[in-house]
Amino acid sequence: MKRAAVLSALLMLFPAFLAAEDWSNVSIIDSHCEAKMKTNADAHPRDCALMCAKSGYGIIDQSGSFLKFDAKGNAEAKQLLQNSTRKDHLRVDVTGTKNGNTIHVTAIKMV
Repeated sequence: MKRAAVLSALLMLFPAFLAAEDWSNVSIIDSHCEAKMKTNADAHPRDCALMCAKSGYGIIDQSGSFLKFDAKGNAEAKQLLQNSTRKDHLRVDVTGTKNGNTIHVTAIKMV
């Protein structure tokens, strides 16, 4: 019975791994400034992104769409920005699963 329950749980998680997506070399930006910086996200300064951290973070993907991060992604993005010395051109590689316009982040790193 225990084996069946464990196997069932693993099988339920398996599709999440298949649905993982990668976004490479994309601009990270805070949600507050997303609309005004969308056309030139590389000009968005790190200091502003840190000031607006409470609004949450996301990326501008290659199509120009803003995809916001889940809570885990927001925490990791804030840590990356705090540790970065870049003033702007804030680019990241992100791995996660997309649900609507939200990315459930499994990994994020500065590029």
